[in-house]
Amino acid sequence: MLHLMGPNGVVVHKYGGSSVADIDSLKRVAQRVLQTTEQGYGVVVVVSAMGRTTDELLGLARATARTPPRRELDMLLSAGERMASALLAMALCDHGQSAISFTGSQCGILTNDQHTDARIVEVRPYRVQDELDRGKVVVIAGYQGMSYRREITTLGRGGSDTTAVAMAAALGATYCEICSDVDGVYTADPHQVDAPEHLPQLSYDEMSELAHHGARVLNADAVEFARRSGIVVYARATAGSDRFTRLSNNASGRSVVGVTALTDLVCVNGPAGGGAQAMQLIGEVLKDEQTTPVWARLYEGRPTLVLARDLCHDYSSLRRRLQALSEQLTFEEGLDAATVIGEGLGKDPRRLSQLLAVVEQKKLAVRSVYAGATRLTLVLSPGQLQRAVPALHKAFVESPAAT
Repeated sequence: MLHLMGPNGVVVHKYGGSSVADIDSLKRVAQRVLQTTEQGYGVVVVVSAMGRTTDELLGLARATARTPPRRELDMLLSAGERMASALLAMALCDHGQSAISFTGSQCGILTNDQHTDARIVEVRPYRVQDELDRGKVVVIAGYQGMSYRREITTLGRGGSDTTAVAMAAALGATYCEICSDVDGVYTADPHQVDAPEHLPQLSYDEMSELAHHGARVLNADAVEFARRSGIVVYARATAGSDRFTRLSNNASGRSVVGVTALTDLVCVNGPAGGGAQAMQLIGEVLKDEQTTPVWARLYEGRPTLVLARDLCHDYSSLRRRLQALSEQLTFEEGLDAATVIGEGLGKDPRRLSQLLAVVEQKKLAVRSVYAGATRLTLVLSPGQLQRAVPALHKAFVESPAAT
């Protein structure tokens, strides 16, 4: 275990783009960090790009090139977090707190060489530790690292969460806070369900399922880092609320923890009778395009895969390459998915009957049903999600038997 500056050890804060959207917001974050140092902690801060900076940089790239090379996108997009980290370090210094900003590579985050969706393989936080021992707050540009080829890489959507939890694990931090504009995890997205329940406690496994199936509060890779290292994570609001969700080995105590949603999905149906060979060919294209399917199955010789378009680097290119494999491939676009998360859901026939009763009652147009040990998922035709999520929440979460 590394020696950590501060009588109470070190903590890691992560602030999302909305928390550092402008200079005033950034200065409020600096005040919050200062309050933590006053409690006797050494503090490492991970920041996302300010506001819509990443979207603006993506817009510049796509205005310049129809298909921007992934390496150059990483060079460009990583600049947003570097700007935010340097400005926050300046704000802290302006208040008399010594601080230093680091890029992902400078703070020792090593990744594989998969541009735009890299995976952290090791964290060597030696420079971070040195600066903590000198009494400095260390501000890290999130969402990025350096590959073994010494290339700048980015970690994909929600990558700053992963930066924060991976760094917390490497430092043996007391805890890690993921701060955003929401005060934790709810049983559904408040934009989709009226008055969902706040969840004060979740296990790593429960949060992982929620994250994989659409909950945006915490990144799934970050949850996995936390689970492996046993780091306690708090998801909380930067300001305006004292509530939080605590993530640890302790479960929520609920049989159903929530209803999530995924939008803009594509169902790729392979040729009838294509079998494992067709699935393998499709998989090779997906691997080359760095795209992982949300679900995949091979039924009666026909491969079916569900993709999330926002996780595809270049969906148009991917579709062209898949179509070149076989004229029999079909694409259903604009689909959505609603998933109920809870222990043992997919193993209980009564829960499946409950799901199908909601489908019948609401006359939902369902393309397919997927069941797992801890989830039940409806893949829906376009325009169904707005009715499906509230109905599933009412049946599975709000009913007396749900908790």
